[in-house]
Amino acid sequence: MVTFSGLGSLPGTDFAAAARMTFDKVPDLPYLPELPARGPWAAMVGRGLGLPGGLSAEWGAGEWRLSDAPGVDQRRARATWRDDLDQLEEVADGYTGPFKVAVTGPWTLAASVGVAHTGRVLADTGARRDLAQAVAEGVGEVLSDLARRLPGADLVLQVDEPSLPAVAAGAVPTPGGFFRHRAVDLPELCRGLAWITAEPARRGLAVPTVLHSCARWDGGWPLPALLRGDATSAGFDGVSVDLDQLGTPDWDALAGAADAGATLYLGCLPTTGEPRPLGVDAVRRRVLTALDRIGGSGGLADRLVLTPSCGLAGWTTGEVSRGFEVLARVREQVATELG
Repeated sequence: MVTFSGLGSLPGTDFAAAARMTFDKVPDLPYLPELPARGPWAAMVGRGLGLPGGLSAEWGAGEWRLSDAPGVDQRRARATWRDDLDQLEEVADGYTGPFKVAVTGPWTLAASVGVAHTGRVLADTGARRDLAQAVAEGVGEVLSDLARRLPGADLVLQVDEPSLPAVAAGAVPTPGGFFRHRAVDLPELCRGLAWITAEPARRGLAVPTVLHSCARWDGGWPLPALLRGDATSAGFDGVSVDLDQLGTPDWDALAGAADAGATLYLGCLPTTGEPRPLGVDAVRRRVLTALDRIGGSGGLADRLVLTPSCGLAGWTTGEVSRGFEVLARVREQVATELG
C-alpha cells in the first residue's frame, strides 16, 4: 500500500500540539516532530548533539563546537529530548502501528560542528570517527527508550544527511570560507553510517532505516553502496530524496534500488515557491512522472512513501495541515494508478 509521511521539522514551539498533528494528519506513518523555532538546541545540529551520552559540546558565536564539558545549550538539548519523549508518550498512549523518528547523521554533524585548532570535526579523522560512534550509541539509546515508551509501535529510523554530498565532494568550506575540507571517500562515509544502521539489531530491535537528504549528489547518488548489501555498505533499507534534486544518473540508481527491494521515500510536495501547498493534480503528476522514470517493480506500491521535499518549519501550521491533506489525496490516487 502506498503511504505518506513528513520528514521531521514543523513550525511553532508547542511539541504536544505538533505531535498530535502528526498522528491526526499523517496516520499512515506518524513521526516525532522537530521544532527548530524553540532555539539552537532544538534545531538539526543541536538535536544531533543532544542525543543521550555522546561527545560534549557548547554553543557560542553562532556555532556548535566540541568542548571539554557539556555547555548549557547542550544540556538544554538533552533535556528537550527527554521532555519531547515524555510528551510523546502521553500523546501516543495506546498507539499501535508504524512510527518514525529522525536523527541528524554523523557526516552532517562533522561538517557543522567545530573543534579546537582544526576548524571542523570533518578535518580530524579521529574526531569524526568518535562522533559517528557517539551518534550511533545515542541513536540506540533513543530507540530503546521509544520501544519501551511505545510498545505497540513499529519504529522506523530516518537519518538526515543534507551535507553528505558536500562531504563526499570536498565542498564543505572551512570556517573562514577561503578553503574547502578534503573529500571523505565513500568507504569511510559508509562505515560511519553503518555504525548507526547496525545499532538497532545490536540492541535486539527490528528497526528499518532510511537515509534522507534533500541535496543533489554530483555524479549521482551511489545507492548500491548506501543501501543494504554486502558488509561494506552503509546498510540502509530505504532512501528519501527530493525529486527536484535528482539528476539523470539518479533515476537509474533509484530503479535499481526499487528492483532490489528498497523503500523509496519520494519528496514530491515542494517546500519552496508558491502556492503552498502545491495542488493535488500537480503533485500527482510529479509522482507519476517519477514512477515512470523509475520503472515498474513488483511490490513497489508497498515500498513507496510520499513526502514533502524537505522539512516544513518555514510553513504556517495551516499550510502544513493542507499539505498533508494534499499528500493523503495523492496517495489514494497513486495507489489506484498502481493497482
